[in-house]
Amino acid sequence: MKKKITQHYSNFIQNKIDSLRQMIADLTEDAKNDAKGSAGDKHETALSMMHLEQEKLNQKLKEFLEAKSIFESIDFQKINTKVTVGSLVLANDIYFLISVSLPKVELEGKTIFAISPQAPLAQKLIGRVLGDSIEMNQLNYRINHLE
Repeated sequence: MKKKITQHYSNFIQNKIDSLRQMIADLTEDAKNDAKGSAGDKHETALSMMHLEQEKLNQKLKEFLEAKSIFESIDFQKINTKVTVGSLVLANDIYFLISVSLPKVELEGKTIFAISPQAPLAQKLIGRVLGDSIEMNQLNYRINHLE
């Protein structure tokens, strides 16, 4: 299960990076084409809006490139007896992948959250072993499976 989850998230990150790069390239092309055929205040406003959008996309791209770098540096193959970075934890029928913060996914009917080691829940899970319980937001989580 862990291998499928890590492969899914790896593909997700790469697809996001590819999509953001394409959107940036499209905006750059639109700005070039717009510059050729327009003049005046409306033109300047449109170019300014495109530039702002491009800056936002570049920031998102930077975030996903950093996430990819961190994700790829984690040893997901390591067998863990305690929860650590790279662990897949099953608690209360929810899987938590301690890696980087990424959106929730459903795989094979299972709910998976990728959470960063800095997340409050991850902080409570790290160092725990199979069978341990923790409390978070008035919910008790019992570690039923650990990879």
